[in-house]
Amino acid sequence: MSLEAILDTIRPGDTVFVAGSTGEPTALLDAWGQDPERTRGLQIVTSAVPGINALDLGAWHPSCQVTGLFMQPAFRSLHEARRYHWLPLSYGGFTKHLRECSTPPDTCVVQVSPPGPDGRHSLGFAAEFMPVVLGRARRILAVVNHAVPYIARSPKIDKTAFDAICEVETSLPAYDTGELDEVSVTIARAIAGHVKDGSAVQVGIGKVPAALLAALAGHRRLRMQSGMLGEGFRVLVEAGAVEEGWAHQGCVMVGSRSLYDWAADQDCFEIAGCEHTHDPARLASTADLVAVNSALAVDLFGQCNLELAGSRAVSGAGGAPDFARAAKLSPGGLSIVALPATAKGGSVSRLVVALPSPGLSSLPRTDVDMIVTEYGVADLRGLDVAERGARIAAIAAPQFRDQLQREWWALHAAM
Repeated sequence: MSLEAILDTIRPGDTVFVAGSTGEPTALLDAWGQDPERTRGLQIVTSAVPGINALDLGAWHPSCQVTGLFMQPAFRSLHEARRYHWLPLSYGGFTKHLRECSTPPDTCVVQVSPPGPDGRHSLGFAAEFMPVVLGRARRILAVVNHAVPYIARSPKIDKTAFDAICEVETSLPAYDTGELDEVSVTIARAIAGHVKDGSAVQVGIGKVPAALLAALAGHRRLRMQSGMLGEGFRVLVEAGAVEEGWAHQGCVMVGSRSLYDWAADQDCFEIAGCEHTHDPARLASTADLVAVNSALAVDLFGQCNLELAGSRAVSGAGGAPDFARAAKLSPGGLSIVALPATAKGGSVSRLVVALPSPGLSSLPRTDVDMIVTEYGVADLRGLDVAERGARIAAIAAPQFRDQLQREWWALHAAM
């Protein structure tokens, strides 16, 4: 069946699930952009990730509604028109929502590899929410992408599960961290000193995570227990830093074409659905889980904003709340939040006395053990409210420290 014939099976009013990250079926999305009439009346649910998936939602039909977990610039016009519905859910929360919602998707569009040795198709480098959605969607449309490798340790689907199949060959979405800067390297080195050999490690994507995994190359027996596996995972494998025989795990792998070519021949990792990778009970029972997440701003109570730049929504919580809570409960675990101390060329402190109103606390203070900037580490474990605030203020940029301390003690006295 052709891609056009697949699209013809999707009707106005349908709810359609479309994966993000490296599972994004770009051939289908491009076809929608070229013929917006095909999106008339659709309710599209997507896990598109900023920096990886640049959906041009504005090119779709004006009656089309989109639901997702992340805000990004391309979604701004739809957000303002109330056509983009931003869900305040973590990956674990979204998994539960998809499993239990009263209106499951009419259609699931799933991108898969060509058949493997057992005749089944692999989800390749991206499982995410797909295993849950596949179990609930009324109709499953498969896009067999010859650029998707058959990954031995990735969920498999028999072709009998598909209602329609088409074949394409389109490049997988990629992510480029760019050159590491001095601030990111300094933060990473500070974090690395708190990671023990044999730890289970979770990081996201970005400069600090990439610098951290490079800084951990001298460690041994590390176990990757993450949402995303990226270029840094390859660095650890090639340095001999990871536990041999362990299925290092993520719900997606994302990076360069070189990473994808390398990973296609590896059997040291597993791609699993979020119902497994972000399962709170399983994660909390993982010993020595070190979760390292980024933030846009942190206040002196230890509350972390991962989603707003000023008053503008630019991202989402992602899997950070799931891993931060689990690391906090893990035997020997550690929940770390890392961020540069300033923004806008040093003119704005990213450490603030209190998150502003309106504002968002993506991570509560109760789920954070350490805050790290290029100016040091604030170890908050066991501290009272007053001392936590003082410790966080002490790792702000020097030009902001005195003011933060003064405002903090005044606020604390008034509480």
